[in-house]
Amino acid sequence: MSKIEEKYWYLISHTVYAAMFGYLGKKSIVYKPLEIVGHRSIYIENDVYIAQYAWLMGSGNKERNLYIKAGTTIGHYAHIVARRSIVIEENVLIADHVFISDCTHRYEDIERPIKKQKVRIIKDVCVGEGSWIGENVCICGASIGRHSVIGANSVVTRDIPDYCVAVGSPANVVRRYDFGNNEWVSVKKH
Repeated sequence: MSKIEEKYWYLISHTVYAAMFGYLGKKSIVYKPLEIVGHRSIYIENDVYIAQYAWLMGSGNKERNLYIKAGTTIGHYAHIVARRSIVIEENVLIADHVFISDCTHRYEDIERPIKKQKVRIIKDVCVGEGSWIGENVCICGASIGRHSVIGANSVVTRDIPDYCVAVGSPANVVRRYDFGNNEWVSVKKH
């Protein structure tokens, strides 16, 4: 993005979006969003960058339920749906085409189209401080620990601990940081 374009989107972010969001921090930019729903429940701290074509969805009430903390970068085409609570901690790096949700569509009533059924809350989501979420990752009702890495194309349906690398569908931990030896070590499958 050019300096002129950056200044333009900074002004749009801090005039138009700041008036709609629950909070928008200093030096944060929401660049060419695809859609923003439930503005009042979206809180974005300082120095956050959200790349173009993101879709952010809060519940729409005045309670903070999509909370993006300082220093976080979110890639192109991110799709983040918070019906109850999603917290993205400080300095998280989220690649392009990432989907994060605390809910899912119901499908129990086979007489009604799925899109006309209510959503079901799965579980609150937290992406831990300093973590890296790779491209095309889906996080559905699960939390990621601090300083963890989720490999590209992974589907996370259960919590991932701090200082781990997880990959696959469903995502499994393949490496952990060993503080005793100060190195990343492979995790053996049982």
